[in-house]
Amino acid sequence: MTDDKVVLVGVDGSPESFGAVDWAVARAALRGWRVHLLCAYSLPSFTTASLDGGYAVLDDTAIRSGAQAVLDEAVARARDKDVRVTSSLETGDPAGVLVDLSRQSVLTVVGTRGGGGFADRLLGTVSSALPAHSHCPTVVVPRHTEGAEFTPVRRIVVGVDGSSSARKALAWAVEEAEAWDAEVTAIAAVPMATGAGVLAWLPATVDREQVLADVRSGLDRAIAEALDGHPGVTVRRHALDGNAAELLAEFSTAVDLVVVGSRGRGGFSGLLLGSTSQGVLSHASCPVLVVPDRSKGEERARRTSTPWGRA
Repeated sequence: MTDDKVVLVGVDGSPESFGAVDWAVARAALRGWRVHLLCAYSLPSFTTASLDGGYAVLDDTAIRSGAQAVLDEAVARARDKDVRVTSSLETGDPAGVLVDLSRQSVLTVVGTRGGGGFADRLLGTVSSALPAHSHCPTVVVPRHTEGAEFTPVRRIVVGVDGSSSARKALAWAVEEAEAWDAEVTAIAAVPMATGAGVLAWLPATVDREQVLADVRSGLDRAIAEALDGHPGVTVRRHALDGNAAELLAEFSTAVDLVVVGSRGRGGFSGLLLGSTSQGVLSHASCPVLVVPDRSKGEERARRTSTPWGRA
């Protein structure tokens, strides 16, 4: 089966970005989607004063040549796979370019920030800025153990807290499980037992077991809604005492994909990302998929053209 949907991948020459290429190609192959590899760069926003008092003209030839070499390597990496691959070199702020093109993408995939030098100039903080602003779900691929090969997704964990963002994350986790033929575990974190837990202030007369039971009941309802139309997917569920970001980061050591909403319960609309998604992105050992908190009826502005449309 083929589809005209596009998985957009930002590459910068780092091992993480090439890991992102591997992940995106494998995911696209499951549904017949196209992969578009993009390397974006911008010139420094300053000029350099020369000794004679004039200003040196910044020539982007070397930077463009380096960016093209990065793109060529990424294309070669994906070329032998059974997926249609297109590529483009774009000028502009990398995060801004990817966010803009995410309007026309089904998924964006990037690696965590590279190790410095040329990679830093190209990607910078894209792996943190993109999930906050993307118009489609974003997968952030962390640094792989040296020499490790790509691991297909067989186990997925998703954070659920009753928010609309978390419900969308759960629905996307079910879609991923169906595509990868993976198992899903839904986690509802309730920090209530001791210390500075959010619910530690509850009076002793409150039945904490009942609180957990109510959370489990809400989790069951959310899962039943997400599974509607997906009879082949099974979702395990757990309501656990603890901090959501810490629990999901711990689970990331034993699964292949963590799915979170961009903003959880109590999140302020002005925040870029919720504290849970930020924490998971910072500490996860496996790829993290961040689902944006956007209503289904939100209209996406259309570009007159896209790089893959010109390919």
